[in-house]
Amino acid sequence: MHRHLATLTACALALTAAAPQRDDPLTRPIVTDHASEWLAPRPPVRVFGDSYLVGFGGLNVALIDTGAGLILIDGALPQGAHAILANVARLGFRPTDIKYILSTEPHFDHAGGIAALARDTGATVVASPRGAEGLRTGRLAADDPQRGYDSRFPPVRSVRVIRDGERLTLGHSVVTARATPGHTMGSMSWSWRACEGKRCKSIVFASSLNPVSTDDYRFSAPAHAPVVAAFARGQAAMRALPCDILITAHADQDGATDRFRTTPGACRAYADASRQALARRLSEEAR
Repeated sequence: MHRHLATLTACALALTAAAPQRDDPLTRPIVTDHASEWLAPRPPVRVFGDSYLVGFGGLNVALIDTGAGLILIDGALPQGAHAILANVARLGFRPTDIKYILSTEPHFDHAGGIAALARDTGATVVASPRGAEGLRTGRLAADDPQRGYDSRFPPVRSVRVIRDGERLTLGHSVVTARATPGHTMGSMSWSWRACEGKRCKSIVFASSLNPVSTDDYRFSAPAHAPVVAAFARGQAAMRALPCDILITAHADQDGATDRFRTTPGACRAYADASRQALARRLSEEAR
């Protein structure tokens, strides 16, 4: 499936390394009503060029082969870490060749597995400044609309901070950090170009942009004006991105049935759906 397909022995060793350990605190399951759908098994798939998906039916995890190592984006739930590494191995790659793990947001459904993945691969974890704070604590920030859920996840000991517009270069790949705040104040999307011969496409792995919160949270409260303003910045940033292929952190975002989208204007549509959802929420709160 890949021109440098690993030997069966290497794959077997990678799968063995990814095998679940007894009572591993970093992969201990987080129980949620959505876990089964989020972690619905899916085979790894090529998106375009050297870009792949190695995640699940409800949670996307991307993999980029840079020619000088691998880049992983997001880590799903803690109990999904072994399956992610198994999918990496099924593509013919060695999980220990993962050099970076990029985080979209410090929520348990996207970052819960990062601590285990970093430990098992030796990869460097990369996140926005606010995202890095959340990863290090394993807790939601005080200004997070979902803070009331108090959803905790295994903290990540070491995180490299990257800021909006900065580039991460590895091999032939250049991944750009794109701040898309709102869902969390530190949400970060990631963009890069992938090529097949002379054909190249812009790919965006988008953080969540939906206005989700606990029942008692009010986006319209004066104290939460910075969050609403952050959504506007995130939506504008998403709308402006070059975007031939859109991968959303939640594979089933907005009722999607495909794990990635190639329709023209996908990023603009994603931003517009966020804007409309927030407008509806503010309207409901005003009643």
